[in-house]
Amino acid sequence: MVGTRATRRRNEGIQQIAERLRSLPEEQHEPVSSKLAAVLVPLFQDEDGVVKVWLTQRAMHLNSHKGEVCLPGGKRDPTDPDDAFTAKREAQEEMGLQPSSVQVLCQLAPMLSKHLYSVTPVVAQVPADFQPQPNADEVDAVFAMPLSAFLDAHQHIHWDVRSKSTTQRFYRVHSFDYQGYVVWGLTAVIMIRVAELALGRPPDFEVEHPSNARTPRM
Repeated sequence: MVGTRATRRRNEGIQQIAERLRSLPEEQHEPVSSKLAAVLVPLFQDEDGVVKVWLTQRAMHLNSHKGEVCLPGGKRDPTDPDDAFTAKREAQEEMGLQPSSVQVLCQLAPMLSKHLYSVTPVVAQVPADFQPQPNADEVDAVFAMPLSAFLDAHQHIHWDVRSKSTTQRFYRVHSFDYQGYVVWGLTAVIMIRVAELALGRPPDFEVEHPSNARTPRM
C-alpha cells in the first residue's frame, strides 16, 4: 500500500501539486536578515506530463555568482510591496516571464544566503507554453529540470562543511547534476524543500548532517 501511494505521488500532475501547496498553512515569517531578497520557483507541467521547474544560469560576466545555476530572483527594492512582487519582477527581467501569468501557490520561510540575505522562496505555477527569453545582461541560459530530481539520490551528491563559529556545527551542502548543469548551495536547499512539500514525500537521502538534531520536515 505504501509503495502504491508513493508511485501515485511520483506520477502526480501540476494540478494535484498546486492543490497540495495551496493547502499549506499560511504563516507569517520574520526575515532572517535585514537584507531582503526573494526568488521565484516557477513550476509547470511539460507535454509528457512531467512537472518541472525553470532555472537560470547566471551570466559569466557578472561580478558575483558568475555561471552559477539559480532560481530567478534578487534583492527586494524599497518600492516593492511584497516578496511575491519582487520574485515576479525579477523573473520578468531575467527570462521574460510576464507577472500576470504567474499564479502564486505559497511562500516558504526565508533562508539565509551566504551573503547574508534573507531569501524568501515564492512557489508558483506558470503556463506550460511559456518560452523563456533570457536577458543576456543577467543570464546565459534558462532550462527546465524535473521537480522529482531534487528527491532522487541517484542525481544527488553532498559534502559537509564545519562551521567556523564556536558551535563547530556541520552544514551539509547539496548538489545535483542535470544535463551538464550543476544545481547546488542555497538553490539546491530551496528545491529540496519545495519538492518535499509539493510531492508529499521525503528525499531518498539525508538532508542534514547526522550530528545535527533534526526535527520532522513533513
